[in-house]
Amino acid sequence: MLLTITTTYKNATDLGFLLHKHPDKLQTVDLAVGKAHIFYPESSSEKTTVALLLDIDSIDMVRGVRNLSGKGFSLGQYVNDRPYVASSFMSVALSKAFSTAMNGKCKNKPELVDIKMPFEVKISVLPAPKGGELLIRKLFEPLGYIIVAERHQLDEKFENWGDSKYYTVSLSNELKLKDLLSHLYVLIPALDNDKHYFVSQNEIDKLLKKGKGWLENHPEKEQITRRYLINLNSLSRQALERLNEGIEEEENEDELPVELLEKKETLHQQRLKLVLEKLKDSGAKKVIDLGCGEGKLIRMMLKEKQFQNITGMDISYSELTKCKERLHWDEMAPRQKERIDLFQGALTYKDKRLEGYDAAAIVEVIEHMDENRLKSFERVVFEFAKPKNVVLTTPNGEYNVMYENLEAGTMRHTDHRFEWTRKEFENWANQVAENNNYSVQFEPIGEVDEKVGAPSQMAIFEYGN
Repeated sequence: MLLTITTTYKNATDLGFLLHKHPDKLQTVDLAVGKAHIFYPESSSEKTTVALLLDIDSIDMVRGVRNLSGKGFSLGQYVNDRPYVASSFMSVALSKAFSTAMNGKCKNKPELVDIKMPFEVKISVLPAPKGGELLIRKLFEPLGYIIVAERHQLDEKFENWGDSKYYTVSLSNELKLKDLLSHLYVLIPALDNDKHYFVSQNEIDKLLKKGKGWLENHPEKEQITRRYLINLNSLSRQALERLNEGIEEEENEDELPVELLEKKETLHQQRLKLVLEKLKDSGAKKVIDLGCGEGKLIRMMLKEKQFQNITGMDISYSELTKCKERLHWDEMAPRQKERIDLFQGALTYKDKRLEGYDAAAIVEVIEHMDENRLKSFERVVFEFAKPKNVVLTTPNGEYNVMYENLEAGTMRHTDHRFEWTRKEFENWANQVAENNNYSVQFEPIGEVDEKVGAPSQMAIFEYGN
């Protein structure tokens, strides 16, 4: 499937700055079931065109076990139009390839963000079931677009079969690029009811965020909302209520996408439960949580009588203050309080207070360090402190392609310095174990995808084995 965006703005090459994509480079971003290629068929000061070409892997698409054009058709998962038409796949590709532009950011030329430019968009194959050209016009014309829609025959050799539901659509308008991308992001999947992803509560937030400033006043807002949410009545009703009341939750654009935050929260619960399980299996009685943050793991350990002494260390004093507040420190029973010790410290400096523990938990910490500081971290924890057991977790960078609104090449958190692949993590952990007389085992955390693994990864170190 192919989409092109052309401008004849007075210096048309500014399109490259807005999109953060250099005209001389072919760039590729990974999708959950394929790749998206970004290139420029033409680039000059008079006219510049960027193309977004999707290469969907039909085998991966079937493995995704998503409802793809299969209603009443037993081979629907295998024989369908998804690899060839602009649909929800195209929306995801737009958000990943042009996320910065869609969010209204331009580092080198910020003044361009709010400039209206002449644009021509061509969508090679756009399905419009249950509405056709009239529906396309109803969705785009109120936003100022001039539309040329060419309908395709089912088969040129069999004219009596009639026309198909597919169109080649050209759109012309003068507007801000961020608005153009938001219109395409919402309206393309609204035209086509077959979504490749599970439509749930978080789709409301995405719709309202991308539709902010135009959807609430669109004459077809109800139809757009219902089609975008595949006519799920409960979700559509909630979305329309929020649109009508103007209760659109503001989202900090520097934060992670809504669906990633929700997955991360669920994943974090799974992660802490697994860490707790490994600490219990180790038989440890005296445990330290290195990088304890606000103390979620500490609160879980307090419920286990096995852990007689629980220590939390963090580099941030404010996090330790939050930890005390969440523990209700001032109201805590004296015998419980005696089990806990909290102190401020860093994992890159030798510290006597870290010694003498049966086990240490290091949960999603190392990725916040510069890689050149990891050797110091290794010596502090494994050579000097030397707990009998260490349970350590970190994100799996390979899994990032599964987060559909996470821009290619970016990390899950703005403070992450790296996100390792499974192989990189195993190589590092095996070397640490070998250097310090530990054995190490690995476990995935979260749902495992056969191609990219689990979202997070764990290493369990044991001293002297």
